[in-house]
Amino acid sequence: MKRNVLGRGLGALMDDADKLQPGAGINEIELSKIEANPFQPRTKFDEESLKELSASIKEIGLIQPITLRKVDDDKYQIIAGERRFRASQMAGLETIPAYVRKAKDDGMLEMALVENIQREDLDAIEIALSYQRLLEELEFTQEELSSRVGKKRSTIANYLRLLKLPAVIQKGLIEKQISMGHARAIINIEDSDSQTLIYNQIIKMGLSVRRVEELVRNLNSADAKVSSADSKQKFPKEYKDLKKQLDKIFRSKVDFLMNSRGKGKIVIPFKSAADLERIVKIIENQK
Repeated sequence: MKRNVLGRGLGALMDDADKLQPGAGINEIELSKIEANPFQPRTKFDEESLKELSASIKEIGLIQPITLRKVDDDKYQIIAGERRFRASQMAGLETIPAYVRKAKDDGMLEMALVENIQREDLDAIEIALSYQRLLEELEFTQEELSSRVGKKRSTIANYLRLLKLPAVIQKGLIEKQISMGHARAIINIEDSDSQTLIYNQIIKMGLSVRRVEELVRNLNSADAKVSSADSKQKFPKEYKDLKKQLDKIFRSKVDFLMNSRGKGKIVIPFKSAADLERIVKIIENQK
């Protein structure tokens, strides 16, 4: 059940494609029947990145199906998605959601996907996955894809960026817990832990898109100021000693922001929602 997180929406996307290409919809394929593509140019995969993706797959399943070609009655070869395949193996899955298609049905696949991208009942992730399939499997450039689907390149790029969000946020977008506007604001934060933290705040507090955009601007501004302060500001010894004391108390790299008149703020960074809760408890215990 966890792996079928896309529900019926992506099935609707492939309805017409199935008519053109029997079996082209999402299938559950045993990992033992899948082999890597011998022409895969990528030979090294970051181990830490694979572990993170594997943990996400264990938690909520695989959001983006891989694409396979059937090479005989009981064997499949990867066309796109070897990283997802490897992470699924690491997660201990026995089967994986996959598109299965013939090696030479590019024209029919393009026709089906381009036609279905125009549907009004698709969510943002379904559209992004369709764009990704056209880019990966048919080797289009974004300029070529823009021409084929009649969309601006910037629009396509914005959809593709959504696929870089943590899986839990993609799932929330699919399930309409957040809007495309929320997701586009969150993607402007580079740190995935901070992205997830803001996503959780949207769910808990019902934050508007405008409020999330404001939070993101403030967070990015604070990061920029801290970086600038690290490289430019020189503090008296007593401030340096105080900083060391605060670093020790909060077990984090605390930073000072201060102008020439002595006004400023103290910034306590955190890596996750759990880390923030830890810091809040320390502050409460100081009262």
